[in-house]
Amino acid sequence: MRAFRAGLLSTCLVAVMCPPVAADPDGPSSREVERARQTVRERSHDLSRTTAELVTAQSRLNELAAAVERLVEAYNGEVVRLRQAEQAHAQAQVRLAAAAVEVERARQDAALLATESYGGLGSLKPFMGMIVDRGGTDGFLHRAGVLGHLRDERAAFLRRVRDAQEVETILRTQAEWAHAAQQEASERARQAKLAAEAAVARQRRDTRELVARKDSLERQVDAARTRAELLARQRAAATAGLVAGGSAMGDLAANWALTQLGKPYVWAAAGPQTYDCSGLTMRAWERAGVGLDHWTGTQWTSGPHVPLDQLRRGDLLFFGHITSDPATIHHVGIYVGRGQMVHAPQTGDVVRVASIWRGDLVGATRPR
Repeated sequence: MRAFRAGLLSTCLVAVMCPPVAADPDGPSSREVERARQTVRERSHDLSRTTAELVTAQSRLNELAAAVERLVEAYNGEVVRLRQAEQAHAQAQVRLAAAAVEVERARQDAALLATESYGGLGSLKPFMGMIVDRGGTDGFLHRAGVLGHLRDERAAFLRRVRDAQEVETILRTQAEWAHAAQQEASERARQAKLAAEAAVARQRRDTRELVARKDSLERQVDAARTRAELLARQRAAATAGLVAGGSAMGDLAANWALTQLGKPYVWAAAGPQTYDCSGLTMRAWERAGVGLDHWTGTQWTSGPHVPLDQLRRGDLLFFGHITSDPATIHHVGIYVGRGQMVHAPQTGDVVRVASIWRGDLVGATRPR
């Protein structure tokens, strides 16, 4: 298809822009022109539909960007809650350790009391004393009071142990809850982060696809309009029996350049299937018997400079960053008539026809 399109475009341009020699009876028929116009209408319809899709895609891209921001903020919130849970867990662990120390101290005191109160024969002494009581300070009533005091002291110790154990249990539960909250917050933070990263990746893919579709659409629209316009011009020229004029060598170079339409741009390439800008112009003038270097620098000085109002087919047109400074030249095309040139534009594009009237036009040279 690319070869067919390139051949068709080159045929059209040659017919419109070559020197007048005779009427061309083999121009496109009115049916062919109508088919070409129908193709333009169909592509225009595709353009409208694709434009609408691009608008939708851009809207989706904006929504996705906003969603990413929300997910990132959700992640930030989970990180804050995670830190709070970690602090709560650390504080609970400190309280739990203190409670454990208190329980152990109470247990040791209770064990000591039990040893003193019940160890060996000591536990029978109060009862033996009551049996052999002789009165006095070691009498029954005194010993009964001592036993009661001992019972009260043991009860207090037991309550202390029990209270310490209850506090330890409460703090242990709190620590477990804090730890569980920490784990849940950590998992939520991880999931939020993964979701944000996935959304960012989708956003980048969508952006790349959007840019690629936009570039492809622009090339399709340009190709459709160029083809329709050139077919119409060819039909008009054939009907009127007109062809354009120019010098013989320039015509050879320009006509050959038109046969290369549609071939891909490749940096530093000079044919036969791919070209860069100076590679294309070098090969074009090679067909006319003029040798040029594969460099815009020497091509600029390959012949006299031509005023733009005196251009002829085959003249080389140069473009630079500073139009008044030829040292900034970075691009070259070959003039084919009617304000148009053939050139190899840039990476990702193909050899095609374009207007010479660009803001970075420096001047023209006629090789010899």
